[in-house]
Amino acid sequence: MGEPARTLDTIDLGRIFTADDAAAFEARFAGVGAPEMLATLIPELSPRLAAVSSFGAESAVLLHMVAQVNRDVPVIFTNTQKIFGETLAYRDELSERLGLTDLRVYRPDPRLLAARDATGLRWSYDPDGCCDLRKVEPLRRALAPFDAWISGRKGFQAGTRAALPRFEADEGRLKINPLADWDRARLTAWFDEHDLPRHPLEAQDYPSIGCAPCTSKVQPGEDPRAGRWRGWDKVECGIHLATKPGEDPVF
Repeated sequence: MGEPARTLDTIDLGRIFTADDAAAFEARFAGVGAPEMLATLIPELSPRLAAVSSFGAESAVLLHMVAQVNRDVPVIFTNTQKIFGETLAYRDELSERLGLTDLRVYRPDPRLLAARDATGLRWSYDPDGCCDLRKVEPLRRALAPFDAWISGRKGFQAGTRAALPRFEADEGRLKINPLADWDRARLTAWFDEHDLPRHPLEAQDYPSIGCAPCTSKVQPGEDPRAGRWRGWDKVECGIHLATKPGEDPVF
């Protein structure tokens, strides 16, 4: 498993999704639960559909739902080379447990790292630039063969995600957020019902887990993502755009 070969017939040749398309999907699946929605969408959008996962604290729920429909759905993981060792071990454990057959691991371009982050310390003075090098650029390469992708974001994770829709148009692709309206209680119930393994760092007060240098423990009463980029005016890595209450969703 790893980064697949790229050929001319698999690069950026698919359907272009617009904001109107995203709104139409939103209306079509209004009131439909996440498992049922995925059971319809995965066959409909395959083979040009992928799931993107950080293998973080809550990732098992969405990946379990996807695997119940089709274990062959490509699952993209971006190894920023700043990831907790516990996350890498959890990725392997969860992939084996769920029987995922197509885990695709993408890494930063070493030439870009040599030019822009030779010391490996860009996170300490330019976290946006670091995320762009280590997350955004690799994911853009990973998504090149796909028209649509599944994200594990939830509205409760932070105030900046409170107005999260279930469908967005993102760089011409349909981005699907099946768990946008799920809360922690529903996630916990799914973990318990299906006996899913927990990320080992969750028990150490890490409810949201990203790169090791930019992830800290969360105190009681804080947003689950309060430990990400603590001390910086930054709430997302650049893969996603923030949507605040009262704003129109960014499609």
